[in-house]
Amino acid sequence: MRPDIAFTVAAALTAGYLLGRLRPWQRLGDWAADQIRIPGPWARGGRARQACVVLAHVLTAPRTSRRIMRTPAGLGREVTVPVRDPHWAANRTRSTRADQGDTA
Repeated sequence: MRPDIAFTVAAALTAGYLLGRLRPWQRLGDWAADQIRIPGPWARGGRARQACVVLAHVLTAPRTSRRIMRTPAGLGREVTVPVRDPHWAANRTRSTRADQGDTA
């Protein structure tokens, strides 16, 4: 085997191994999802930064991006406030000594 072909094959195998270990595509997708999920600097970074983040998300997670784009604005973003029970003390169950870890 010629040395230049052997070097090319070795370099390709090494690059493939390193890309498999570093997972840059998955890391880019995770970063883009975090940027979109948590409003922060990407929303204040200007149109160029927003376009880059959205493009990275579309390229790394096309199904999720399509689902997000199809969901109407405001749907699924309502925050439910827990209802406070004013009679919580009367409604709680009575604990026994065995429940508290006491064996005597």
